[in-house]
Amino acid sequence: MSQQNQTPVKRFQGPLLQFWLALAVVAAMPLLMHSGSLASEVLIFGLAAMGCNLLLGYTGLLSFGQGIFFGLGSYTVALTLTRWPLPMPLALLLAMAVGALGAAVVGWVSIRQKGTYFVMLTLAFSQMFYFIAYTATGLTGGDNGLMDIPRPSLTLMGQPLWSLVSPWQFYGFVAALFMAVFWVLLKVSQSIFGHTLLAVRDNEERAGAIGYPLKLLKLQAFVISGAVTGLAGALHAMMTGLAPLSNAEHHTSEMILVMTVIGGTGNLLASVLGSAFYLLLGDWLSALWPRWLLVLGLILMAVSLWMQRGLWGLGETLWKRLARQGDKA
Repeated sequence: MSQQNQTPVKRFQGPLLQFWLALAVVAAMPLLMHSGSLASEVLIFGLAAMGCNLLLGYTGLLSFGQGIFFGLGSYTVALTLTRWPLPMPLALLLAMAVGALGAAVVGWVSIRQKGTYFVMLTLAFSQMFYFIAYTATGLTGGDNGLMDIPRPSLTLMGQPLWSLVSPWQFYGFVAALFMAVFWVLLKVSQSIFGHTLLAVRDNEERAGAIGYPLKLLKLQAFVISGAVTGLAGALHAMMTGLAPLSNAEHHTSEMILVMTVIGGTGNLLASVLGSAFYLLLGDWLSALWPRWLLVLGLILMAVSLWMQRGLWGLGETLWKRLARQGDKA
């Protein structure tokens, strides 16, 4: 078979393999974990990390503004399910739209700068959003947040289709949304748009010289990232029944970014590995030692020194070594 015939097959098998691996992870979590809430949290922050990965791994944009979109999603679904009652699917769609709108505003201003100044702009937006959320107590509840967020069932013409009362029932709903978003982002990353983002990441000057609209491409990546992160924030608020001010803190942006880096940039499934590693390790270590974040700092140092491609890159390296040993045998 010629190289021209092999290339489309490889492109097809890559995304398909990732999709089946993600589906296997989603199906295995109820068998391996005792807490449905923790399992849901892994997928929710996996969504947020995928949104961050689209910026960092595919576009080369280090953004500290992801907490803005996460917080917008949390507040939007809280308001629409408590004060301005809407059907739950519409509330989630509105949370995605508000997250995308917030990302469009942040991105439109931030992409006018590069490097350190871009990072400073996103951090400034994050601090500004936190201050607004803290002072706008009529909308956000201020330091107390918005509480008593319901978790309504999915209904069709008044008939309940899917109850979300128990943690594992809610996990099933989150898993279905996660797989749908994962598939869409896979298609985006494998499209001409996704490959163009990689070209911008690898050599922005050359991509601009060719004629690619750099600002438009970056802004589109921001909008998609904001929509996905807004959905994650909305699902997190529904899971906990609370939209706290902490969701709007820069610490949330840092946590999402850390998950993305630990898992590995430039690969969507790696984002899920990063969120699972961060949350499960934190859950385990926090029960053993209150200062478990010191251990996390050491892990980040190890990733920076020896695992620049994250857990996914480490797994690929080990797999290649095993394959070579098998060939020699």
